[in-house]
Amino acid sequence: MNTGLLYFTLDRPQMGAVLYVQNLSSLNPYFNATGSKPENAVRCDWPELGYSPPLDPETDQAVLRQGQTLVLYDTILAVRAYPQRDEGDSAWQFLDMIGAIYPWLAPPQAEFRNWPARADATVEDLLHAPEARIEHFGHTYFHPYTASEYPDVMVQLAIASAVDDWARWQGLRHPLVRAILAGLEGFHDRSLGTLRRYLPNVGKDKNPNAVDSWYLYHPMLNLANLALAGHQDARALFLATIDYGIRAARHFSYRWPILYDIRDFSVIQAVAEADQRGQTDVGGIYAWVMLQAFELTLDRRYVDEAMRAIDAAKGMRFELNYQANLTAWGAAACIRLWRITERKDYLKQSYVYLASFFHNSQIWQSEIGLSRHWRNFLGVTCLQDAPYMAAYECFDSFAAFERYLDYGGPDLIPSVRLLLSEYCRHALDRAWFYYPDALPEDGVADHGIRNGYIKHDLNFPLEDLYPDGQKAGQVGQEIYGCGAAMIYATRAFRRIPGVPFLLWCDVFVRALHQIDAHTLTLRIDGPAGSQARLALVPEHGGTLTATLAPRLITADGQAMPFTAQGNRLEARLPADAALVLRWTDTD
Repeated sequence: MNTGLLYFTLDRPQMGAVLYVQNLSSLNPYFNATGSKPENAVRCDWPELGYSPPLDPETDQAVLRQGQTLVLYDTILAVRAYPQRDEGDSAWQFLDMIGAIYPWLAPPQAEFRNWPARADATVEDLLHAPEARIEHFGHTYFHPYTASEYPDVMVQLAIASAVDDWARWQGLRHPLVRAILAGLEGFHDRSLGTLRRYLPNVGKDKNPNAVDSWYLYHPMLNLANLALAGHQDARALFLATIDYGIRAARHFSYRWPILYDIRDFSVIQAVAEADQRGQTDVGGIYAWVMLQAFELTLDRRYVDEAMRAIDAAKGMRFELNYQANLTAWGAAACIRLWRITERKDYLKQSYVYLASFFHNSQIWQSEIGLSRHWRNFLGVTCLQDAPYMAAYECFDSFAAFERYLDYGGPDLIPSVRLLLSEYCRHALDRAWFYYPDALPEDGVADHGIRNGYIKHDLNFPLEDLYPDGQKAGQVGQEIYGCGAAMIYATRAFRRIPGVPFLLWCDVFVRALHQIDAHTLTLRIDGPAGSQARLALVPEHGGTLTATLAPRLITADGQAMPFTAQGNRLEARLPADAALVLRWTDTD
């Protein structure tokens, strides 16, 4: 159910690279009229390739009503004659061709969402909802799902890092972060020098020694976030456990299995059944963690480890993606390595990670059945073989791409700036529909839920949204994904001390400086030739005073007018503009 595309080269006759895309958004009326869905509808059985209109799976027919006008095909072809010498060339050309045809895919309007209000409500639920918390050994821990599953270390650190971001955004230190950090010692196996997934009292239905490869490093990423934010206890624990992570990487020669035993690295499951591959993109998140360690210590050996991991992944081409957010962090690690080493092959390798990521995306808007009630445009399925988009992978990829764009700056090819900016823009809208209160009641699973149950008034996202009209939330309601609102709020909304509004933009704001009490200069970092939206938003559901009188001027002196949109003031402007914002005294 991802983008209906084929990407291939034709050597005889020699005509270069070809990108074939079937615009599935145009075909929604056909799918609904015939009771079909475009699963694997675009494929290649050489010498035939292209789109085969899907049929009703029950009748194996496609019956169309007489007199009804329907689009049967909406095919877009891009052809390039540029030679491809290696996977880097193949990757950047794929991204460049996707970027070229992107406007033809009719991106929907990404709507404004009040993520700060959602983040406030989320923290209240973390503090007070009994379904979220449990006590062990005198400490508070959080369930992965609503009143379900044993606390694990990834969950605790995912929540702690997001809440810490949220608190620092407000100029605070939140006691919830201290409470979570106080309980982390329960996961610390001092004899092995690592963090275990579960507490010592985990039930007998779990194997306490089994390690899911990515699960070793993702907690370390968030632990490093906390260390870099100044938490000394997080720094000490990170540095006490990092050597085990390096030993694991070296043992597996930087090519990780699905599951192994934490005690001796013996493999429990080598490959996934779907593709007979291991966790191919763990090297990417490992490299990012190594670069965090370098930032903390300035020890060059961590850079060397990051390089080894990225080098080991070369040659996987479009088979690199195992789990979307790991692939995104791998791209960010590559771009950061390029800045550190000045080796351009790491910039090129970042495009390989991104090509694998967007190859797994849904660059179309489904209106099949219930899916008309939510957004899937530019969503990415959480795993290489998963049928759904997942809340955690969505916002973690968003966070990785914010860093990628920051490090990449103007040196990225335009199509990469476009695709990453658009992914982040649409994530700010699409992710709202993971919350059960944003969906119609009949669009949310009500029985047979895999983990726990769904409580509609809790501000914890559902794990799963489907492009084929299945009910959302069949996997469960993610407490571990509750940081979504905090990540979106702190990246898309700027809070400036003493300024009587939040500054929101649907592309990233860079180089923001406060000139005086009523003047800001800033640059917005979107793709050239596109449009962005910037808004002044009152905090806590208030209203902007009528005497604010804001004026927004581009570097070349062009005024960008504001219009009222509900309780906010919004302007549309070039997405790569340098700006001056002034307003009057509201006292």
